[in-house]
Amino acid sequence: MRAVLFDCDGTIADSCGLICETMRRTFVSRGLSDPGDAATRAIIGLSLGDAMARLHPAADAAGIAMLVEGYRETFRGTRDDPAFRESLFPGMKDLVVRLGRRPDVLVGMVTGKSRRGVASICAAHGMDGLFLSVRTADDCPSKPHPAMVEECCAELGVHPSECVVVGDAIFDMQMAVHAGATGIGVTWGTNPAEPLVAAGASDVACDVDHLAALIEAWLEGRHARSRHSARDGDADWQGDAA
Repeated sequence: MRAVLFDCDGTIADSCGLICETMRRTFVSRGLSDPGDAATRAIIGLSLGDAMARLHPAADAAGIAMLVEGYRETFRGTRDDPAFRESLFPGMKDLVVRLGRRPDVLVGMVTGKSRRGVASICAAHGMDGLFLSVRTADDCPSKPHPAMVEECCAELGVHPSECVVVGDAIFDMQMAVHAGATGIGVTWGTNPAEPLVAAGASDVACDVDHLAALIEAWLEGRHARSRHSARDGDADWQGDAA
């Protein structure tokens, strides 16, 4: 049995526009400069607290907490704006469904979204029940810490070396490496191929059909499992955290 763990924002959900606009409104409404789309796209995948600390490094703990709460309040209104409504990347739901029907695959989600955010997007797009294990920013330390992968694997009864993480962010690939899992990047979210490979991706998909083929090759053993053992991944993570 093997596990395929998907990131959400920028991988399954086309939510970058929504996130960038919410961040802009959050900062501007509090008298701060718009961080800009490029900077915001670079933090997608992190938990909100970590994201705000990177976007506003001068803020103290109280300031970060204010921005996090402001983002959550602003997000709900922005999401209801038809111009910024979350959609799914074409073909991604079908891929998740197909993988979930296989007797040898367990599908999960590892995301910087909140539990409420995951429930909302799954309900809106008919994805309830597709992910057998879900870890969010409410449950675990922010990516690239390996906890999301480790906890999903433990819940599913799969060793991380028999798990692949699919994501668009460098944090997704770093998380996979730290956990001792395989990382496959996708280029339709926040990053092109080069930084994903540099972050540890074993391969990078340019479209959903390509992703399906890469996952199939991995399941059949025609793709490198993991560049790091779980022990090596832990050592890498401790080094990053130091």
